Amino acid sequence: MTRRTLAVAAAAALLLASCSSDADGSVGDGSPTTTETAGVPPAESPAAVFSGQGNDLVAYATEPPFDAQRVITNATDDPEGGRDINAQICFWDDPERGRMFIAGEDTGQPDPPAGWGIFELDGDAVGDFEATQVGKLTPTYQDGADDPENYGCGVLSDGTIVTSDVGDQALGPGTGQLILWFPPFDRYEVPYCKLDVGIGTAQSIWVGPDDAIWLASSRSAADDRPGGVYRYRGELPTGPTPAEGCDATDATGAPLTTGVDRELVIPTSSDEGLLFPSGLAPSPDGGLYVSSVASGVISEYRLDGTFVRTVLEPDDGDVLDADGFATGTPLGIGVGPDGTLYYADIGVVVGDDGGTPSIGPGDRTGSVRRITFDGDEPQAPETMGDGLAFPDGIGVFVP
Repeated sequence: MTRRTLAVAAAAALLLASCSSDADGSVGDGSPTTTETAGVPPAESPAAVFSGQGNDLVAYATEPPFDAQRVITNATDDPEGGRDINAQICFWDDPERGRMFIAGEDTGQPDPPAGWGIFELDGDAVGDFEATQVGKLTPTYQDGADDPENYGCGVLSDGTIVTSDVGDQALGPGTGQLILWFPPFDRYEVPYCKLDVGIGTAQSIWVGPDDAIWLASSRSAADDRPGGVYRYRGELPTGPTPAEGCDATDATGAPLTTGVDRELVIPTSSDEGLLFPSGLAPSPDGGLYVSSVASGVISEYRLDGTFVRTVLEPDDGDVLDADGFATGTPLGIGVGPDGTLYYADIGVVVGDDGGTPSIGPGDRTGSVRRITFDGDEPQAPETMGDGLAFPDGIGVFVP
């Protein structure tokens, strides 16, 4: 297949206009319905795919007919108990509280500011899930950032959480952040230490071997730092004080460490279609999948940065237009226990803003899809839900 380059100067700006959408919050005409489907028999598959869309949190069964449940309803539809959910979703088992997950939560922003909600999860299958918020992570944000946008998450082996927020999304110096948070998390004031405060459009996180933190940066920053996939490792802080390894402060006065090594492992590449790195997920062969949202590509790499293959790209002759790519524009990605690759297609299209071409998510043009493999060969994507508003993140839950 031939490669294509998007001649859109501000394409990076589209990446997270999605997180804090003003969508009406419903699940989407093409998706199975919502919490009203609580009587649906549990899915046979042990895994479920969670995705934030239209500020709802929706869970999908991983096999056809891809039954769905709205696990959390947005605050517009449920002013009393609703929460506005988005971004990457990460699960873990807390020794005290059991099953937990983190997701972007920006209900009522800017007061309170956007952050990451901490939730307890009950249930094992689509139709039975219940989520209860028990805490929230809210940092300070850098001056010059667009409206604060939460996105990436990960959980280290000792239970420490790592998050990324986007920062400025198109031009500017790079104000995205990478932050460590220290347990316990069942509270609304959680101590933290920032690892980086100068990222160009920070996106997904993957916690790799030896607790190395991998981060996608969709564009270059003004300090000549290029876009790509970065790895952070070394002696990580154990708390927010100098004695615990957090030896400095940032421009907002928040704790910051200067002792963590940052390395560009996978640079952006037009040859490989990796123009705007966004989603990260581990491949079954011990490598890494990386999505590039505006070019419609998912590629596989080894952990030394070597390109392995393209798993998803637009068909020959397909161009990004008012209908988007037929195979979608993958932002968040995740991998199931059987190796199936799932992606949140945020539904990027090219429109016309008063005679000026514009690029960004369309009106309910998003979808959630999966790629299965026949042996080692990726198959054509299957749609699990479509007609969605701003599906931007994926989390794979395995009971």
